[in-house]
Amino acid sequence: MYVCLCNGVTDRQIREAVDNGCGSVGELTMRTGCGANCGSCLDMAASMIAEMQATLPLPVLACAA
Repeated sequence: MYVCLCNGVTDRQIREAVDNGCGSVGELTMRTGCGANCGSCLDMAASMIAEMQATLPLPVLACAA
């Protein structure tokens, strides 16, 4: 699904960015261009980032495994 129509950024691209360490909307904009034009997608992008971060394991636990 397209999240940012202006720059053609999909939910898959946002998920990949978060999986690769993206932790904020500002960083997401720098990596993908999401929200760089009109900004109407920023709320959805922010909620996707927060949702994904809530389900990620703690980094310390991942390193210990």
